[in-house]
Amino acid sequence: MMAAMHSITARTVVLAEANIDTDQIIPARFLTTTERSGLGRHAFADWRYLADGSDNPAFALNQTQNAGAEILVAGRNFGCGSSREHAPWALLDAGIRVVISSEIADIFRGNALKNGLVPVVLPEPVVAELLAAPGIELCIDIERSEVVLPDGRRQAFALDDFARVCLLEGVDQLGYLLNKAPSITRYEERHHAC
Repeated sequence: MMAAMHSITARTVVLAEANIDTDQIIPARFLTTTERSGLGRHAFADWRYLADGSDNPAFALNQTQNAGAEILVAGRNFGCGSSREHAPWALLDAGIRVVISSEIADIFRGNALKNGLVPVVLPEPVVAELLAAPGIELCIDIERSEVVLPDGRRQAFALDDFARVCLLEGVDQLGYLLNKAPSITRYEERHHAC
């Protein structure tokens, strides 16, 4: 079950590369499980670790100043490639709760929302500003579908109503339906009584 969230206030970590695909987010060799926990250590494995398995000190997620950052700001076309649901699982398990980019692949976006990872698409100039300022604190206001920038400016982002409700209630699509089971049962009983 996902945690209900109304807003997320956290620091950013930046991966400025464009076209970060799902195989870079979680390489195919780690897709041997349907367990979500433990995948975070494999997030960006080919960039995150050196050939000997040690941490790559040049990779942003390995740098001390980025420890605990929960908002990933990335270059254009984030999450492109195959439709693996393991990609949002790995990001969530690595502590990332929000991905901001000027373009996020549709299938990745859908998988992210179903799992409680918030995909935020902002205009290119705003993303460029965020890419140039790693480590800043942002507030992602899910109720209003806005990002509150450090200077107080608010930037709206698209979030369909059903996805917003699921995030606010901390449920996925099935959880939403299960929460409505008593109402569905009452409707069915009235319908069949006629």
